[in-house]
Parts: sequence; structure tokens; C-alpha cells
Amino acid sequence: MFKRSKFLTTLLALGALTLSACGASNASSDSEGTSSSAGTKWDKCDMRKGAKDVSSEQADAKKDITIGAFNGWDESFATAHLLKAIFEKDGYTVNIKAFEAAPGYTGVAQGDIDFLTDGWLPVTHASYIKKYGDKLEDLGCWYNKGKNTIAVNEDSPAQTIGDLKKMGDKYDNKLIGIEPGAGLTKMTKEKAIPEYGLDNLEYTTSSTPAMLAAIKKSQADGTNIAVTLWRPHWAYAAFPMRDLEDPKGAMGGDEFIHTFARKGFQDDFPKASQIVKNLVLNDEQLAELENVMFGDDNFAGKDNDAAVAQWLNENPEFADQLTSGKL
Repeated sequence: MFKRSKFLTTLLALGALTLSACGASNASSDSEGTSSSAGTKWDKCDMRKGAKDVSSEQADAKKDITIGAFNGWDESFATAHLLKAIFEKDGYTVNIKAFEAAPGYTGVAQGDIDFLTDGWLPVTHASYIKKYGDKLEDLGCWYNKGKNTIAVNEDSPAQTIGDLKKMGDKYDNKLIGIEPGAGLTKMTKEKAIPEYGLDNLEYTTSSTPAMLAAIKKSQADGTNIAVTLWRPHWAYAAFPMRDLEDPKGAMGGDEFIHTFARKGFQDDFPKASQIVKNLVLNDEQLAELENVMFGDDNFAGKDNDAAVAQWLNENPEFADQLTSGKL
């Protein structure tokens, strides 16, 4: 799933990089979804569908809301804390609980969590929707450009993934990956490398923080780098990176990020659920919000609520546009 008309000059310290291990699971692992689709209904995303102005409505009678967020998925915590800030201004009490994806979906299906904001479809979380879909309420998609990528520094020569076959020496003949068990790693090994003939590259896998540290070092050294990455990710805001074109579609198509709630949530929280339905974030907004939350020159993942408060102060129109359904 993204970003960036603005490239920030911040070089992030390794401590912040460690907090950002989104890639460990943002591209689906074998235990998540690797089927072609959860169903045709998930193959499209209309982010404006169901938007409605509730700015003049009273807060719901019930006030306690629990939001689930996925460990290591930065956009999950960014959106959870963003909605928390909006809700708390209206008198709600919000608790954010961190989970791996599987127990997160289980918690919503069982009614222990009110909603989660990080449902990736039509592929990544297809298996969860197949298993729990009849116990969930879809509150709509808020992002429509999620995808797995191979990315390079902006000023390097390669334009397509295939260019790495003949330009490998420009990138030290290496492709830097993330966790060995991540779906992104599997896709790169089984699809991208064979389809583009990239056997000339040494494909290294270790961890998302190590991949991000390699980007940071290459930027400091002024050298080229090729990495496996995904959108949305704040690396696009922190570093001048760009995606290589993928004419063969080896890295998969676009994914859409949905919010899924427990059964009955919309009846119990009509205003709060409508605010969630109104949520839309573009590349620049999400990248900047995540960078404020996780960038070392900012909050470095140490105070997500304060980070969101700063971002909302810098984007004073956002809250009103959200509640009025005008994002």
C-alpha cells in the first residue's frame, strides 16, 4: 500500500527503524492470505462510499471503544491512534490493543475488539475473511494503493525490475529483503526473481529493521540500493525512494485496506462507526503521519498519542473533514 510528493531529509536512527518492522507481516506470510482473491466483492475499493456528515450529531450513548492494531504494521497504529484522538474529543474512552493479525481477527469476530483498521484485500487477508467474514461488519476501505514493491533510491538508473538484470553492478549485485518467512519474501523468490531473471543478484533476507538500516546507510554513503518494500510505508517519506515498474505484475496487484468491526458495532455506535466509514488517507498524509509517529527526529514510536496530536495540529482541517465526510 504509497507516498510521497514530499521527501523529508530526516535520517532515522536504528531505534526508530526497529519500531517499524511492518514488513514482517504487511506482505502476507504463509499463514495469512496467499490465494488470488477473497472474492470479487473485494476486488474494488470506493473510499467515498457511505460517507456522511455527522459533525452535528451527538456522541453515542455508549462511550467505551476498543480498537485492535497489528504488531509491526505502522499504518495500523497510525489509524488507530488517529481515530482515538477524534473519538476522545467527542467524549469516548478508547483503548488500543496490539495483536498479531490472526488473534486480531479472532478478537473482532468474537466481539472482544470493536474494530480493526488494517484489513488487506483482496489477497493478503483473504483467508481471514473466508474464515470470519460472516462475523464481521465491513466499515469500508480507507486506502486503495497498497502493494508489494521492489524499490530503489530515487536517483539511481534502474526504471523497471527487469533493469536489475543488466544493471546489477550499479546496486552491488544485491537485493535487500526482509524476514525470510514474509509473504513479500516468498513472492520475490517465487515470482519476481525467476520472471525477471535476477539470478545475478544476491537476495539477502534478515529483517525489516535491517533492510531499513541498509537504506539509511546507502543514503549516507551516496550509493545505490535495491530493496523489497511495500506501500504504505513511511520509508517513502523519510528517504528519496521510488518503486521500480513491474510490467509483468510479478509483485502482485493493488491491495485495499478495510476496517472490519464486530457484529453489532454499527448499532451500538452509529456516530463512531460513521466516522470510521468517513476515513480516507492519501499517500502524503499517511506517510507524514507515520513519520511523525516513528521518525527519530520526531516521536520515534514512544508517544503515539502525542504524535497524532502534533499531526492534527499541523493539519487542522482534517478532523472537521473526517466528521463531515468530506475527505
